[in-house]
Amino acid sequence: MTTRNNVRARLLDYADALGVRVIYADLTALDRDGEYDHRTRTIRLQHGMAPRLWASVMAHELAHAVFEDVPSKFGPVNAKQERRADEWAALRLISFCAYKEAELHYGGNTRGIAVALGVIEDIVLAFQRILLRLGDTVYVKPRMGAGQWDVRIDLEEAGVA
Repeated sequence: MTTRNNVRARLLDYADALGVRVIYADLTALDRDGEYDHRTRTIRLQHGMAPRLWASVMAHELAHAVFEDVPSKFGPVNAKQERRADEWAALRLISFCAYKEAELHYGGNTRGIAVALGVIEDIVLAFQRILLRLGDTVYVKPRMGAGQWDVRIDLEEAGVA
């Protein structure tokens, strides 16, 4: 089984574990590739998406399911939900090691990095948002306070600095 098939199977298994139904539809009139309806616990995806678009959209919509997002009449609330969904998807679709390799190869070109990682550019940008580099150290999902981060990577020790 290829890596892309593994990603597809993993995301579909995740949807199943959440009790979320995945259906395919023509969403062109909505001008989007996917949507999540919390009331029916259904993800609708556009027919015929390329594999890296499918994985990115599916993971993004799964994030809405995980956080039980519902559309709001307030733009800032929707923007926060969309940002959080992209960041959640990025953490599930991109490993730090794969990102590091792609960034070294493509010199920071987010389009090239996205293709190499099998995701869309928005997911790469979301991954970059959750990284903080201070000197020769990268922190994943840093927060206020000492020791408040998910992962700390010393680039010199990792052979990157």
